[in-house]
Amino acid sequence: MITGRTLFRPAGLRGLAVPLTARCIANASSRRPLARYGGPPAQTQRGESTLSEDKKSGHIHAAPNESILFFDNLFPLKLTPVMLWRPWSTRRDLSELHKQLEDYSRGMLDPINLVKKAIPKGVPINVTEIIPRLKDGGAFVKFTHPNEITASEIEDLLSKQLEEHPIKPWFNPFLGIKTGLVRGRPWLEDLYRFPKSRIRVEFVASSDDQAPSELSQETLYSIFRRYGKIADITSQPSDSKVLPKFAHVDFVLVRDAIMARNCMHGYLLQEEGSKSVTRLRLAYEQRVKPHHVWNWITNHPRIVIPIIAGFLAAFTVAVFDPIREFFVKAHVQRIFEFTNSRLYKWFQRQTSDILAFRKHKGDQAGLNALVTHRKDVIDSIQNGLLEATATFVVIHGPRGSGKRELILDQVLEGRKDVLVLDCKPVVEARGEAGTLKKLAAQVGYRPVFSWTNNISSLVDLAIQSTTGVKASFSENLESQLVKILQVTASALKEVSLADKKETEKDAALSEDAYLEAHPERRAVVVIDSFLHKSEEKGIVYEKIADWAAALVQSNVAHVVFLTNDTSYSKSLSKSLPDRVFHQVTLGDLSPDVAKQFVISQLDPEDSRAEKDDSRAEKDDSHAEKSKQAIESSNAEKERREDLKELDECIDQLGGRLTDLQVLTRRLKIGQSPKKAVSDIIEQSASEILRMFLLAKDAGEGDKRWSTEQAWYLIKQIAQQETLRYNEVLLSDTFTSSKTPGASNGEAALESLANAELITVKSIHGRPQTIRAGKPVYQAAFNRLFKDNVVKARMDMALFKELAGIEAKIIEKAEAELSLLGTMPTQPSQMRDRIYYLLDKMQASQNKIMAYEKDIRGSKKVLSREA
Repeated sequence: MITGRTLFRPAGLRGLAVPLTARCIANASSRRPLARYGGPPAQTQRGESTLSEDKKSGHIHAAPNESILFFDNLFPLKLTPVMLWRPWSTRRDLSELHKQLEDYSRGMLDPINLVKKAIPKGVPINVTEIIPRLKDGGAFVKFTHPNEITASEIEDLLSKQLEEHPIKPWFNPFLGIKTGLVRGRPWLEDLYRFPKSRIRVEFVASSDDQAPSELSQETLYSIFRRYGKIADITSQPSDSKVLPKFAHVDFVLVRDAIMARNCMHGYLLQEEGSKSVTRLRLAYEQRVKPHHVWNWITNHPRIVIPIIAGFLAAFTVAVFDPIREFFVKAHVQRIFEFTNSRLYKWFQRQTSDILAFRKHKGDQAGLNALVTHRKDVIDSIQNGLLEATATFVVIHGPRGSGKRELILDQVLEGRKDVLVLDCKPVVEARGEAGTLKKLAAQVGYRPVFSWTNNISSLVDLAIQSTTGVKASFSENLESQLVKILQVTASALKEVSLADKKETEKDAALSEDAYLEAHPERRAVVVIDSFLHKSEEKGIVYEKIADWAAALVQSNVAHVVFLTNDTSYSKSLSKSLPDRVFHQVTLGDLSPDVAKQFVISQLDPEDSRAEKDDSRAEKDDSHAEKSKQAIESSNAEKERREDLKELDECIDQLGGRLTDLQVLTRRLKIGQSPKKAVSDIIEQSASEILRMFLLAKDAGEGDKRWSTEQAWYLIKQIAQQETLRYNEVLLSDTFTSSKTPGASNGEAALESLANAELITVKSIHGRPQTIRAGKPVYQAAFNRLFKDNVVKARMDMALFKELAGIEAKIIEKAEAELSLLGTMPTQPSQMRDRIYYLLDKMQASQNKIMAYEKDIRGSKKVLSREA
């Protein structure tokens, strides 16, 4: 769309006004003689456009007696994009802007006065019209001149005058105004195209019946050099099919490109030796700058990619690691916990007589009983934490033996700066991202971007497939575990040194020496559930053990391991091979302590106190008091009878803490001791039956034992209670199991011990005896052995496996005898071997017959029993 242009009439300016209205003419280079410059001014009306309404082409036309000059540096170029980029503007808005400029034309710094100064009185021209060009920072000046002087001579006179007496505008005090004769046909457009130092010169035909000729660089240089310094001229590639043909002319200065474009657009010329006339069509074009740095980066991926990876790693360490250390310290010191705040502690002190902020008396009494029983163990661990020995404290015991309660509630009670790392949720997490997220949650490591490793892996794969170079953006699980643990170690060191004061006697010591001299100020790390499902993610336990070893060796923290795995020494000795561990083994409670624990949990002191309070508040009658006394006496008798039953039941239940707590809960709801213990044994038997005997996937996956091996142990322990380890290991079920994964007898026994079906007792470091996994399992084994249906079903499976083992022995012996029978002669030395194979076959056959007989007996039981 071509909009109108506001015209600046020289009315009111001495020597610049003539009685001439705006008009459109075809050729700007035609000239006719007019009156000499300096005639009297005449008053004329100001037109809004030099374009007629029926010819809105956007070009400037000059009459045959007129020529056009272009003056630059009249308006600031940097402001023109802001002034002109108004999508809501209209032709009227632009006209009003020009009106404002004309209203201020009387000023000394306005563009019209600058044009007046640029044309001295001695130049014989008469200005007829001034057309401002805001986007190009200049203006077109139409003028007439006498026939005695040409327009080119006038251009030379003005250029020489401006060089000798430069006129500098207020916004550019270093560069003066320049002028040039318009030799072409200027095109005034209001498109959003702003001046650039590069001009695209297109070669178009002057008429439809002629073909344009492409100008050479020499011709282009001779045409455009007059307007300023040219940096480069680029011709169109010879194989390019773009029409019309073009060339690029790059000026050093933008103002030179402006002058060339406004003076030469539409210029007609005929190159020497060419028959066709060519019209030049000029337009600004953004120069594509050569990206040398980017090209070098893209062309050298083997150098750039490792550098980028190093910068990213350095940025992560510099920005996120301090934040993560802060959150780890806050997690260890419990800064953000409400129960650790001053407000909560003040509220607790003020309301201690109203609200009970302590454990139930029965629970406290039960813990007191355990503390009394394990006082030596507690004192030993506490003394070990005050010593400077750089070793592990290992608390070993079966599940339910109270390891966690002993350490957290008794040994470390009231101690600050304790970090508890539970390995169970970390190992049970799905995938590497889940493992990292759970480990970070355990130590308070945040923020953690576990999902970014998946994206980094895809980027690594894409880069490696395209460039053949491994970028190493992604990290494996091992490196990310080490990173989290290293940040945690740094935070723990700061926590251990938090209480160091400058006024202390040892303030001058270094950090390591101070921690070595004050072991009581080190933080404590409790690693719970160590080696839980160790066969699944052994790398996690390996890195945690190495990290714990580094903590104790550098005197940063004390480390306490809680585990129920008997093979913990193998894993910890690899990380700390030259130290003796402080080992504590927690077993089951003795019958007396177990009974005391249950009784303390059932102490009715609280309930009697509540009844006394309620009776004190009410004024009951003497008859009601007597009735309550009789009820209390009867309850006391029942309690004494239950205690007699409890002595018998404790021996059967055993001293496992979790089983005693289950018994206590059942007794509180009104069950008798015999009934409660019977239910516990029944529940344990059902659990064993479901997990070990009727499991369809037994022996598959990560299970290294078979159903037949589990039943063999249950059956033998029910009969003997204690089995010799080597005797079990040499039995046919463990030496020749047909179940995949269960052929290794020692691995099967170790797996069953980790599953707590059995307990392996050792002496002098070697396994000696096998017992039930916990005391209640002995009674459960007896109950399963006395169940005829379960016994018949499991015996039939066991006898079938044993018969299959003997059949395999016979098959091997038959194969060897067949091989011996193929020999042409049978020497006497083979006789003993043949008799040996025959005797072996006979023995195996006898066993198979016995097993078949037992199988038939088991089938009869199954068919008879419901």
